[in-house]
Amino acid sequence: MAKVATVSVSGRRRARPPPLGRIAVVVDQGSGFTKAGFAGENQPRLVLKSSGFVSSWDQPLLPGALGCAPGGVERAHPIKHGTVVDWEALEGLWERLLVCGLRVRPDQWPVLVSDSPSAPPSSRERAAELLFEALAVPACHMASTAALAVCSTGALSGLAVEAGAGVCHATPIYAGHSWHEATFRLEVAGTTLSRHLRDLLLAARPDLLLQSLPRKAVTQIKKRCCYVSLDFEGDLHDPARHRPVRFRLDSGCSVCLGSERFRCPEPIFQPALLGHREPGLATLAFWALQKVPETLRRRLADTVVPAGGSTLFPGFTERLERELLAQCQQHGPGALRPRLVVQPGRGTAVWTGGSMMASLHNFQRQWMTRAMYHECGSRLVHEVFN
Repeated sequence: MAKVATVSVSGRRRARPPPLGRIAVVVDQGSGFTKAGFAGENQPRLVLKSSGFVSSWDQPLLPGALGCAPGGVERAHPIKHGTVVDWEALEGLWERLLVCGLRVRPDQWPVLVSDSPSAPPSSRERAAELLFEALAVPACHMASTAALAVCSTGALSGLAVEAGAGVCHATPIYAGHSWHEATFRLEVAGTTLSRHLRDLLLAARPDLLLQSLPRKAVTQIKKRCCYVSLDFEGDLHDPARHRPVRFRLDSGCSVCLGSERFRCPEPIFQPALLGHREPGLATLAFWALQKVPETLRRRLADTVVPAGGSTLFPGFTERLERELLAQCQQHGPGALRPRLVVQPGRGTAVWTGGSMMASLHNFQRQWMTRAMYHECGSRLVHEVFN
């Protein structure tokens, strides 16, 4: 990864803004969380909820900056299931993210932003209009979250298996480009699992405490207590395997979990448990491999990259690898043996891939500049970024 000049401020390493064009802002926008920071750094500076973004700064941090005062943003859900549904809310989120969060002037910093593999082509045009018209950025680049996830491993080709808050994808990546016709999507993801966990807890213990349990507390329970079973049916029918734990809430009360621990994330592998007709994520990953030419399957299967917060459940990567291998042996060529590239930082893999990509020297020719936009319009995104 390219080096960025740093200076210590109160014990924290911060990027020293270099001349324009030498560094970029990287934004990974998701249904649940938006991550932002500077190219060349290992971690995003900010990880914020995409919905309900309310500024807590007392005053504008830059001359002429607007909307940074507390209460300046109403609760909004700009992205649902990986697709932008409220562009006005997204504009407000980006403006406050850059100006108030990263403390940069948008008109002086190029921006690399992630894009859902299954988003409609028109979404990129709208994003370009927002960046150049509303924020007046000097240059932008849009990259598939799947391509960035694979890039985070140092590879240019592979199979990205993403599981985030709002959506899951299985996307083949070849030479840095998404294989759109071989991309499969599942709308059972982290937010769905949180609701499922709440229902499971209420069904087991329908008392007033759980009925008033805040969403944040349910999410904490999910992240700290739940895991993916490697033998779901066996664990479900054998109470001795339930491995109960007790979770203490901030209120001082506690919640005991038994089979709910592994029943919560199971719908990612068995969506039918929640009434969804799509197959599980491991099957979608196998379908994605089968969709690409046979001559490329082994190469892509050799780099299967799990990414996203919902892949962090203990047992997730083991279950994915086991089911994907079984599918290949049962229905595909016997010589195809998928290999998972599992990274501890896979929860922020998309942002990390963007940070790496935007700091490469040969990437600097891939920006769409403001001059290009004004000359050709937003439809140029399909030529520049495909």
